[in-house]
Amino acid sequence: MASPYPIYCASFNQDTSCFAIGTKGGFKIFDSSTGRLCYERAIGAFVIVEMLFSSSLLAIVGAGEEPSLSPRRLCLFNTTTATALRELNFLTSILAVRMNKKRLVVILQDKTYVYDINNVAILDAIDTIPNIKGLCAFSPSLEGCFLALPASISKGSVLLYNVMDRHLHCEIDAHRSPLAAIALSSNGMYIATASEQGTIIRVHLVSEATESYSFRRGTYPSTIFSLSFGPSMQLPDILVGTSSSGSVHAFSLGFSIYQRSKRSGSFLGSIIPDSVTDALDPAHHDVLHNAAPAGVKSYAVIRKVDKVADTSTSEIVACRATISIISYNGYFQEYNLSVNSQNEFMWSLEREFKLLTVTTDDSTSS
Repeated sequence: MASPYPIYCASFNQDTSCFAIGTKGGFKIFDSSTGRLCYERAIGAFVIVEMLFSSSLLAIVGAGEEPSLSPRRLCLFNTTTATALRELNFLTSILAVRMNKKRLVVILQDKTYVYDINNVAILDAIDTIPNIKGLCAFSPSLEGCFLALPASISKGSVLLYNVMDRHLHCEIDAHRSPLAAIALSSNGMYIATASEQGTIIRVHLVSEATESYSFRRGTYPSTIFSLSFGPSMQLPDILVGTSSSGSVHAFSLGFSIYQRSKRSGSFLGSIIPDSVTDALDPAHHDVLHNAAPAGVKSYAVIRKVDKVADTSTSEIVACRATISIISYNGYFQEYNLSVNSQNEFMWSLEREFKLLTVTTDDSTSS
């Protein structure tokens, strides 16, 4: 399971305040705001390192490059005591792990297990279609705690499972081609999907299983590596995605709807597009080219979104997002993205540094 890149895995915690990377030599945890290296362990190669908010609990899975770090063994690790709290062994390799304050989810190729995270008691075992990439999405909110999994190997259907109540919520036929990327908003209200074609990004309202927005990423096929919603209590203002072209794509959602409602004078009538193709307007989409080398896997999240008000009228006139990007060739970048009321996008690089050379004494504010 050796990676072609120096970074084997990367993940942000549930509120994006920290992120973790796994490498051939061990794993590291960084503060997202400052880039400070908070914790590191050089004990071998890891392919999964997942945090539980900013607690001392990690879920880690080895790459199998050492006999003691089997890809079939999940270790719940305490960073404070540097000890294993619990180990779970499986018959096949663990492909993904997700957590919130009540649930632990383990994704295998043909099965998904749900545990009570407090006592590690198994609650459910879900048979799935072959999921060789371990594709999944998880909303950490306890109120809208959904797990999304591929539902077909021939088309882009997604299964939504309520992890707290332990029942199937719905199945959504999102694309004609198999899925390549899935993301849930943090509160579980919206799901974004991309197929292996990678030309169209679709957003569905989870409660109704209805398509709300559809965006054209591009004309030519591209592999979508990641999708991420901005934090929001309702419709997120912005959705971002990374692709194999090395670009980061930003799609204006809630902010564009708010601007349209001001122009139409009717908010209720504007929160639903006139048609699904309404949001295909290129004005809702912008591309940051060459954020990563073409073909190199990358992962972007929207860490925060601020509304900018006109000082004289107090009307919201712009939206500003902080976007963090991890490229698996070893770089971290942070951009500010501003979208104004005319749907004009402006990117500015705030920070960039090499993840593998940072030590606990380094300053990465450059």
